[in-house]
Amino acid sequence: MTTDIDYYELLQCERTADAATIKSAYRKLAMKYHPDKNAGCKDAEAKFKAVNEAYDCLKDPQKRAAYDRFGHAAFRNGGGHAGAQDFSGFSDIFESVFGEFMNGRGGGRQQQRRGADLRYDMEITLEEAFHGKATEITVDVSAQCDGCQGSGAKPGTKARTCHTCAGQGKVRAQQGFFVVERACPVCQGSGQVIADPCGDCGGDGRVERTKTLEVNIPAGVDEGTRIRLGGEGEAGARGAPAGDLYIFLHMKRHAIFEREGTTLFARAPISFTTAALGGTLQIPGLDGKSHEIRIPAGIQSGRQLRQRGAGMPVLQGRGSGDLVVQIEVETPTKLSTRQRELLEMFRETETGDECPESQGFFAKIKKAVAG
Repeated sequence: MTTDIDYYELLQCERTADAATIKSAYRKLAMKYHPDKNAGCKDAEAKFKAVNEAYDCLKDPQKRAAYDRFGHAAFRNGGGHAGAQDFSGFSDIFESVFGEFMNGRGGGRQQQRRGADLRYDMEITLEEAFHGKATEITVDVSAQCDGCQGSGAKPGTKARTCHTCAGQGKVRAQQGFFVVERACPVCQGSGQVIADPCGDCGGDGRVERTKTLEVNIPAGVDEGTRIRLGGEGEAGARGAPAGDLYIFLHMKRHAIFEREGTTLFARAPISFTTAALGGTLQIPGLDGKSHEIRIPAGIQSGRQLRQRGAGMPVLQGRGSGDLVVQIEVETPTKLSTRQRELLEMFRETETGDECPESQGFFAKIKKAVAG
């Protein structure tokens, strides 16, 4: 957890930064510390989790406003995680103590609390991220009880007004100079009591159910992309609105390509004769096409060649990124007798001008030794 580290400091942003700046900073840090790029590094893994937690808070206007005002204390009541439920819990405590003294908000009946938001982690391939896909997921959630339609009361009966709080959902107690307001212990803040509960849900208005949901994944999604399914989270108690389901996407490692934003990277080994004489290289793209990469004569290891528009599509936009191929010159390890003879003949004709970098290197060594 990062409860003592400032979220803005983690993302290397000013407190006045706009949403786009915060998102850009997060993406750079997430790429830098991603576990796939730092295999086995515990520090990088911890950093990756920390920047995700910070961004999860600051990208949400309500959570960010709470954090700016109260810091990490705004989220500690619900267990220390910066989630929507924790913010609600903090707000309720703040109102229960000071409700009578702030804008007259302490005297009304408590509002129904919506159900909890849920998280679902989905792993997809780079090809699926390129083309997009429609799929189905199965989740176990608390859903509205069909028997009582979420009311919690046995069919044919209704809940009655709680006599303890007179339907307000709150009770007050004097503590010194303060009047402290708390949720009614009899009706648990609902303002109503169910005398004859529903036999299917026991009066809660919710039952556990397995749901199959359709999910449309757009082309161009990246690691950490979040898809929201409104109203598909936990059902609220006794007819309260349901929360949302958030699907977080994770990319499987690809055998050929690595990705950075919309740019695809690939390493291509070539023979030393192709490097010397030049040629072409055929790279199969994620778009199903074969991309021809022209190799200039005399290319060196590490040189990068770019194919415009052959990378990942822009999420919810137009165009695509680039394909970048890094050349790795491979020295032959097995030579036939004829090949060795030809290379010996070539070596006899060398003047040193063929490889100016190596000639310059040895000249520097000779000068250094002489000095």
